[in-house]
Amino acid sequence: MGVRRQAREAALQMLYLCDNCKFPSQEAGREYFQTLLLQSAGTAFAHQLFSGTVEKIDALDKLIMKYAENWALDRMATVDRNILRLAAYELVEMPETPVNVIIDEAVEIAKKYSTLDSGKFVNGILDKLKNSRKLIEIKPAEKNADEKYKTETAG
Repeated sequence: MGVRRQAREAALQMLYLCDNCKFPSQEAGREYFQTLLLQSAGTAFAHQLFSGTVEKIDALDKLIMKYAENWALDRMATVDRNILRLAAYELVEMPETPVNVIIDEAVEIAKKYSTLDSGKFVNGILDKLKNSRKLIEIKPAEKNADEKYKTETAG
């Protein structure tokens, strides 16, 4: 498995911690990066994907919803939702990566970590989204991205 694939999978796992387990993104990133056994280039890429996706998550979610006909984001499988977020971020913010590579990687990761139909589901949405790659500009979230994942704490 290539370094960039490992980095994508690591970024997905961190997003999953934030989304499903309600870890604050800074804590998830800090704790997880300490356990990564990636080359430094892979770690940098994983960090870029994770932090960029978290920073622009609200806009990415809106973008995904535009192309996910008849699907509410909260009804998607957690893994699928976060694969779509990562791939959408990469499509929009990393034009140096070929579109087909981004989609193929997302589909393969979906097949590995999610359901039997997830590869088709992810491919269908990303195929629609790719046609708008040059037209989309994602702005950072105005509020703290961690608010999306915050858990209430007793104090």
